[in-house]
Amino acid sequence: MKREGYITWDEYFMGVAVLSGYRSKDPNTQVGCCIVSNDNKILSMGYNGLPVGCGDDDFPWDREGEMLDTKYPYVVHSELNAILNYRGGSLEGAKLYVSLFPCNECAKAIIQAGIKTVVYDSDKYAATPATRASKRMFDAAGVRYYQYERSGREVLITL
Repeated sequence: MKREGYITWDEYFMGVAVLSGYRSKDPNTQVGCCIVSNDNKILSMGYNGLPVGCGDDDFPWDREGEMLDTKYPYVVHSELNAILNYRGGSLEGAKLYVSLFPCNECAKAIIQAGIKTVVYDSDKYAATPATRASKRMFDAAGVRYYQYERSGREVLITL
């Protein structure tokens, strides 16, 4: 008989997404993403951070102030990072796991990449125009999205 109590695919891939988010240097928000194929193979991962070549200590991480003194014009979101990190060709039909519902800019990239399913953990910005725009575009483009259902299971990773 096979072992019981093993984690589900959703638990596994959301766990990878959350773990990827821990790579973020952002002091306020750590978002991770994992893109998988239809046959449950990890294709790419990403987290919110600065573009390659832009030093983490050379750019601001502030949330408020003049636009160029905040993180917003510089940080690449986890979803876009995962899409750009993919080196295998097409992402057509893939599934994306992300710890925070995608903003409208990431939604555009997800749709253009051909990703057909988005599984998200938090939707804390559901009422914002950016998130509402994302859902509107996903609906129009036929991208299925659903919230990850937490099992309450604890998984300890000791490094």
